Amino acid sequence: LILGEKNKRPGSDLTSREREVLSLMVEGLSNPEIAKSLTISRSTARAHVSNILSKLGVSNRAEAISYAIQHRLVTGL
Repeated sequence: LILGEKNKRPGSDLTSREREVLSLMVEGLSNPEIAKSLTISRSTARAHVSNILSKLGVSNRAEAISYAIQHRLVTGL
C-alpha cells in the first residue's frame, strides 16, 4: 500500500480520457455512441468504462453515473 492511498477518494485517479468517457456516460451515451463521439473503437470504449467502474468501486454504469454526479467528478452538470 502506497502511503496516503488508503484515504484517496474513488475517482481521483481517473485519467483525463476516463473523465471524458464518464461525462459521456452521464449524458446517457452507450459504449458504441461513446466510441463514435471520441473516434475510438468500441472495445476501447468498453475498456475505459470497465476501468472507470473499477476505479470508482462500483458494479455498473448506473452506480458510476450516480457516483459521478454526487461527487462532482464531471463538469457541466
